Amino acid sequence: MFEGDLLFQASSLKMVRNSVKKNLSQFSFLLLILMYVGCSSPSGPSSIELWAAQNGKVKVLSTTAMIDNIVGEIGGDRINHIPLITGEIDPHSYELVKGDDEKLSLAQIIFYNGLGLEHGASLRYQLEHHSNAIGVGNIVFKKDPSLILRVDQEIDPHLWMDISIWSKIIDPIIEALSQIDPAGKEEYQMRADRLREKMLQEHQQIYRDLQAIPEEKRYLVTSHDAFNYFTRAYLATPDEKNMSQWKKRFDAPEGLAPEGQLSASDIQAVIDHLIKYHIQTVFPESNVSRDSLKKVVHACARSGLQVTISQDALYGDAMGPQGSDADTYLKMICHDANVLIEAWK
Repeated sequence: MFEGDLLFQASSLKMVRNSVKKNLSQFSFLLLILMYVGCSSPSGPSSIELWAAQNGKVKVLSTTAMIDNIVGEIGGDRINHIPLITGEIDPHSYELVKGDDEKLSLAQIIFYNGLGLEHGASLRYQLEHHSNAIGVGNIVFKKDPSLILRVDQEIDPHLWMDISIWSKIIDPIIEALSQIDPAGKEEYQMRADRLREKMLQEHQQIYRDLQAIPEEKRYLVTSHDAFNYFTRAYLATPDEKNMSQWKKRFDAPEGLAPEGQLSASDIQAVIDHLIKYHIQTVFPESNVSRDSLKKVVHACARSGLQVTISQDALYGDAMGPQGSDADTYLKMICHDANVLIEAWK
């Protein structure tokens, strides 16, 4: 082989080595960036991943955030708990979405409201066929039917809107958790006793605060029939409550589940109610369309009646987002009371 050929090959080999080193260096740098981004991601494991982790804790799934919050207060760090229905989604007609089947199958206990609230076909089927699904509202109804309201002969499932009634779901939650985790029974009971006391104190305080508003102002109109229990507990006078005359203090254009179409007679009935009790403000709900209230207000304007929609929404079927003044069950009810007090005073 000629000397020139040898020099050429040596030079070529050097170029190849340099090219490989450069590519390896670039690859290593890219790999380091990817590792850094992955390690420094602020999100970390999702709440679902944390809940599903095999850490020996009882896995509890609740259909609504209002139930999940109570379950979390009682269970503490002995359980993993999440709500199935989150955000501003309507629980009445909720249908299962991707990933829900896994949650339902992994859950050792499912707590649901019952009383017809979760009537979406796919969810209802799963609740009826789960080996350990507990309807807390159904248990309250069975123990004391007199607490449960009916609207047009249909059971009203919104019993969480009365704190004193909602406190009655504590016992079935303790019982279910203690059956799966007997070692935690005393701890569950201790937490539950504290929570019950706190709830009943809050119930009395909200009652006093709203009863301080003149009774001629305590007439409530919202988007749908979610505030019957709230009205009976906090807005009615003692005589009205004892004589079952509290119903005049609440009205709504939509029924127990906000999924129907309004008729002209529905709108007129609300207008008649507004006129009869001199109501000038109606209240939207956080997870319900304002269209029905807008139709009522528009019809009122054509009749020369000035009615406005409150800028502050009430929470009925859903709690507020994380970090808001309604992101726990008790804060949610307090928020509603405060919105009404500010509007009426």
